[in-house]
Amino acid sequence: MSMINVEHLSKNYGHSRGIEDISFSVKTGEIIGLIGPNGAGKSTLIRLLLSFIYPDSGEAQIDGIDCLREAKRIKEIVGYVPSEINFYEDMTVAELLRYSARFYKKDCGQRAAELAQLLELDLTKKMTALSYGNKKKVAIVQALQHQPKVLILDEPTGGLDPLMQNNFFALLEQEKEKGTTILFSSHILSEVQKVCDRIAIIREGKLLKFERIDALQESHFKQIELEFFDQPDSFNIPNSSNHQIVGNHVTFLFSGNINDLIDSLHHEAIKDISILDPSLDDVFLHYYERAEAK
Repeated sequence: MSMINVEHLSKNYGHSRGIEDISFSVKTGEIIGLIGPNGAGKSTLIRLLLSFIYPDSGEAQIDGIDCLREAKRIKEIVGYVPSEINFYEDMTVAELLRYSARFYKKDCGQRAAELAQLLELDLTKKMTALSYGNKKKVAIVQALQHQPKVLILDEPTGGLDPLMQNNFFALLEQEKEKGTTILFSSHILSEVQKVCDRIAIIREGKLLKFERIDALQESHFKQIELEFFDQPDSFNIPNSSNHQIVGNHVTFLFSGNINDLIDSLHHEAIKDISILDPSLDDVFLHYYERAEAK
């Protein structure tokens, strides 16, 4: 069953980039990585799902609920961590979390305390005394304390140190095991690769690819590393991208028949060759380069 369903969603800001005709669905219990550089349209898509802004066309549902017509019900079942954090500065962390919990008309105290302990968050401190990283922890606890069906995370690890990031990723795995559906926006590919089942690659407001991470890495692509006896004057191999030439070493991503590659190289003076599975970064760059070429 689809927990999130987006159909032909578009938002045009005029001179500023929005999103254009985006469609995808997310199954219950999946973690989806929404990736692209800053300004690609990730935050616009998230704001549309949360009814903070309204689309020019298209529609979206979460758990079968229309995101535009029933925005209040959507907010009851969704937990949201924004990329920018702003809170009432004169409250303590505990006061802020209790205040937030009142919107859900339930006692969230025990869950908030568990999350605060996991994230090493001091509930007695005032918000004004917190670092940016600790404010991000508050946002995470606030988003999770009412045990939502869906988590929407916009660059959630900003300000967290590496150890706390590991605790956060472990928390996401626990939520997934409970059946929580998670939409994780990031421009850091290594983060997405750690926890996500599928990724949606967005460029200039358009959805370039929506696929399982393992399928993107294993299907059609190989990372090729060549060492020549001498530095090559030029290098042109069909079905290749992401070329990097350093001295007599050449690396690139190849997406064709490996026998065709060998035929293309038979006349070259090659000292060594390695054929590897590509990283997610390599695949991401391939789709961006291909989109730029169109």
